[in-house]
Amino acid sequence: MKAPFVIAACASAAVLALAARPAVVDAQGSSSELTTQCAACHTLSKPANATLEHLWTRKGPDLWYAGDKFNRDWLVAWLQNPTTIRVGGVLWFKHAKAGEPRDTIDTAAVEKHPKVDAATAERLADALLLLKSDSLVPSGGYKPEAANMTMGKLAFSKLRGCVACHQDAQGEGGLSGPELYDAGKRLRPDYVIAYTKNPQLFDPHVWMPTPTLSEPDLQRLTGYITSLGKENK
Repeated sequence: MKAPFVIAACASAAVLALAARPAVVDAQGSSSELTTQCAACHTLSKPANATLEHLWTRKGPDLWYAGDKFNRDWLVAWLQNPTTIRVGGVLWFKHAKAGEPRDTIDTAAVEKHPKVDAATAERLADALLLLKSDSLVPSGGYKPEAANMTMGKLAFSKLRGCVACHQDAQGEGGLSGPELYDAGKRLRPDYVIAYTKNPQLFDPHVWMPTPTLSEPDLQRLTGYITSLGKENK
């Protein structure tokens, strides 16, 4: 089953289930609903033994550190009007099709995430933000005063080759990684720097390489990435 389809199916189930619920639920209740409706598609707690098979067969993105990763405002808005974050879905190669001069992504095969209403989006966002990694994303890891946007952009596009997998402008860049041109709205800076520093801490089998970046380079790159999509960057 394709990952986006599973995400869509999961969210659809959440919508149907939550539609019958009271408009106001407590945090524990929301978390329980999230587990009931989405655990079949998303990993909501850190795996005791992360395997390659888990990565290869996962049906949707891991959400066990969603509270470290996402900004609430973006999450609430996205759940109401979801857009594609990865052109080819979570496992892009499952949607790749051979072509000349290069292979392309069959975007028509990537199922869309359904919309939810505003109240449901609020509840789901609050439940997701309770999911924390505990120690993988230290608070204050990103230091904005150390960021140099010009050098960060240069590192992204040329020196470190991030653009080979990610897009920092719509239609410009690689397709295998998540699009980052709205990263400033979507992602928390402390998460960006922690994940960039060592993505294998989050999943030992994930294919994103561990860069050998100095701390100043990490700060510059994080500053640039988290400036993307902001209105007044």
